Amino acid sequence: MTLSGVPKLRRPGPLREQVYEALLSLITTRQLRPGQHLVESELADRLGVSRQPVREALQRLATDGWVDLRPAQGAFVHEPSEEEADQLLSVRTLLEAEAARLAAAHAGPEGVAELEELCARGEAALLDDDVDAVVDANAAFHAHVMELAGNTVLAELSRQVDRRVRWYYRPVARQRGARSWEEHRQLIAAVAAGDEDAAMRVMREHTEHTRRSYHERREG
Repeated sequence: MTLSGVPKLRRPGPLREQVYEALLSLITTRQLRPGQHLVESELADRLGVSRQPVREALQRLATDGWVDLRPAQGAFVHEPSEEEADQLLSVRTLLEAEAARLAAAHAGPEGVAELEELCARGEAALLDDDVDAVVDANAAFHAHVMELAGNTVLAELSRQVDRRVRWYYRPVARQRGARSWEEHRQLIAAVAAGDEDAAMRVMREHTEHTRRSYHERREG
């Protein structure tokens, strides 16, 4: 198992939490791929820790739905079903469409300028074919829309699904390509104009395009 770019963990600090976050990062960036067998000794060696915090982290990841523990077989990265992915991405559409509407109602020039900056960052990453940077910029863009919405409950619900959204988005980031960022530009225009209905419609269509792209990739 080759895990690039993952440093050994530094101490002090709550080691089990550090191991959990390190493994979760490897899963969400797909360095550990869905269905991959997770061997405690290999993970412990790579992270520079004993097997005990790795075992505890895997238990917690299983509780959180990121890892499957199979009797007599061990731990495996969870492989989401089509229905599971569809349900989460559909919920994401509802949350983000409402956030876009509220952002159009409340965003000022500074907020719009930040969206434009994040969009430019994503477009530059796309030109560089830097998938990690594209995914990060996409997440930052959507997070800022949520921030501009000004609804703390909506923001908290969004944070609960954010990592899974990244997990599903990463395999289709290239497939979505420039079209995704064109849609972001359309959203910025609607928010800048204060057009709540247009912002909601654009965001709904945008997130639905991502959902369909994920399913098309799985079918392919």
